[in-house]
Amino acid sequence: MLPRRLFGLLIILGLTASACSLGAEVDPGKSGEDSKEIQENVQSLTPSAEEKDSEDEFENKSQEVCEDPFSGSSPSFNTGYWDKTNFCLHSVDYDTIISGGPPPDGIPPLDSPTFESVSSADEWLEGVEPVISFQIGDDARAYPLQIMTWHEIVNDRVGDKPVVVTFCPLCNTALAFERPEIDGEVLTFGTSGNLRNSDLVMYDRQTESWWQQFSGEAIVGDLTGTQLKFLPAAINSWADFKEKYPDGKVLSIDTGFNRSYGTNPYVGYDDVNASPFLFRGEVDGQLRPMERVVGVLGEEGEAHGYQLSYLQENRVINDQLGGRSIAIFWKSGTASALDSRSIPEGDDVGSTGVFAAEADGQTLTFTAAEDGQFVDDQTGTTWDIFGQALEGPLAGEELESIPHHDTFWFVWSTFQGPESLQDLS
Repeated sequence: MLPRRLFGLLIILGLTASACSLGAEVDPGKSGEDSKEIQENVQSLTPSAEEKDSEDEFENKSQEVCEDPFSGSSPSFNTGYWDKTNFCLHSVDYDTIISGGPPPDGIPPLDSPTFESVSSADEWLEGVEPVISFQIGDDARAYPLQIMTWHEIVNDRVGDKPVVVTFCPLCNTALAFERPEIDGEVLTFGTSGNLRNSDLVMYDRQTESWWQQFSGEAIVGDLTGTQLKFLPAAINSWADFKEKYPDGKVLSIDTGFNRSYGTNPYVGYDDVNASPFLFRGEVDGQLRPMERVVGVLGEEGEAHGYQLSYLQENRVINDQLGGRSIAIFWKSGTASALDSRSIPEGDDVGSTGVFAAEADGQTLTFTAAEDGQFVDDQTGTTWDIFGQALEGPLAGEELESIPHHDTFWFVWSTFQGPESLQDLS
């Protein structure tokens, strides 16, 4: 399918890089002069020398010595970049990690992000465009996917809390984490240029440990086994964000990098009949690999995956996860960032929100109402996609947001197991 055709094209170009760590355009019709455009796309992802900031040195204090960290494995990645990485410590098989092509930070993260007002950003964002909605306290921010697609990582401070906001296009995972302090330094994250199960492998600049974006866990290096704290984030339409947060902050398009913001470099990647790119695993046959699912993790490690097509049809799912009542909302009006060349023209995949189904001391169940709103069965209060009560007895209340994955079945089932798919029949 599409990714396989892209792979063949990349071989012709002499490139072995993934869309997640590459940004090459996925389009089965590309040939001839269009191949040049793809090659330029690839080259545009690598920062120039003046764009790369110097990195502070950090002394590893817990180096473990081993004779051969790669004994029994055949690594498909370049170890030459990693002077400080302690390869003797790892929690995954090195054979499962492969190079995506670019070097570390070849897709440059944003380390000093700037923000602009909603009114200013409204001049260049279309209403259906997807943005990552993220909030701590009264500090609400939008990270447009038209920017995140080209950078994947933003090291930020929101509500005075150090955070990292991430997006891996190959998995369609928009995830936010709290950045921990290690030996007196707050970690900053970059793109390693490597993939595992088609998912972005990040690294921290202080210890050069490697982190799985999908799970937030360190898988290689001195911090192996360390778990980042998930923070709730969701992909919403720009129209919904600006209505909800008129005083919010928006990641500025003035990033200091020359990128084709607004253009999707992964055209057609999320076609449900396509195959995942640079994925070596086997996919459980319950769903097609590229079918979208909403994944939710419980506090004790429970994992539930919900087929998005079911949620789109019913718009609400009431369920139990780890003994806790949860509600999953879906609203139309958000374009896919991975479909059309112009992001605003992408298919309407909608947006989701996952919440603890409790307010004012009572457990709630929900049904879908008109105009993308939801009504609880207990009090008749109307709620929006952000989990805020708009009208009724509980007006002004807000449901607790639960971190979740909007992703593809192939990656969710690989990391969480095919048994995590919930039977909603």
